Amino acid sequence: MARASRPLRTFALRLGGAVFVLWAVATLTFFAIHLVPGDPAQAILGGPGSQASQEALDRVRADYGLDQPLLAQYAAMLGRLVTGDLGTSYSLKTPVAAVIGGQLVGTLTLALLALVVAWALAIGLALWSTAPGRTARAVSGAVELTAAALPHFWLATVLIAVFSTGLGWLPPVANGAASGLVLPVITLAVPLAGFLAQLMREHLLDALEQPFTVSALARGETGAGIRLRHALRHAAIPAVHLSGWAVGYLISGAVVVETIFARPGLGRTLLRATELRDVPVVMGVVLVVAVVYVVLTVVTDVVAGVADPRLRRGGSTA
Repeated sequence: MARASRPLRTFALRLGGAVFVLWAVATLTFFAIHLVPGDPAQAILGGPGSQASQEALDRVRADYGLDQPLLAQYAAMLGRLVTGDLGTSYSLKTPVAAVIGGQLVGTLTLALLALVVAWALAIGLALWSTAPGRTARAVSGAVELTAAALPHFWLATVLIAVFSTGLGWLPPVANGAASGLVLPVITLAVPLAGFLAQLMREHLLDALEQPFTVSALARGETGAGIRLRHALRHAAIPAVHLSGWAVGYLISGAVVVETIFARPGLGRTLLRATELRDVPVVMGVVLVVAVVYVVLTVVTDVVAGVADPRLRRGGSTA
């Protein structure tokens, strides 16, 4: 009976955690956006340059509930979110769901491609850093540390200067073709790859000291074969657990990358909405990103459990 109820408890805990995360994100975003200088009523009437009359501003505040106390607005916002209503954009006069739907695919495509590239780079760096010889470890360690510390805006500027302005190989802005994705993907992937490689290297070195390594050597397995077919799987599990967080990190980085490369997506939409005090759009974008994060965290837990059955039994990966 206890064993049968364990999945139910696990599901209840995950569901409760997901609900708490979404509530916390909505709450923090709501109060943070109200700290930004500006009047949402101005955004609804076309922005500060609209020269709206005081009568028009008062009418809009009454229609949208902006004349209510902040806690009353907060309660109304939570009530709408519970029913799945993200509201209507103040500036675009369009349902927020439609605004996000038109930008979500582009941002998720960018983030997932960057995640794949980051994983490929991280695996290569981790294997290189654990190869025999001090030179490989020293150079790869320096590369990992440098990559993890690179700011997105600086890396994007350098890539544009080298590969667009200097060599002319790739477009500096989005052009609707696959070539327009290369520089944004690399910009997002390289810092994440450095972080994942550092994490995988430590666990790879630990895995190489485990008894199964001695057994594989006794069977005549080569050093490269042990790292690729045995140790790498164990070293990758902690990085798999972090992949849900990594996608959230990539989507947040997309705010900078999409702006620099003039690429449509949630990042630019969020930045523009924040500038205009378009509260429904800001809330909608942040909540969608939080939902993606929660879903991918669950998926990565499942993948990690498949890769290491000990996790399903509540065991340790050590």
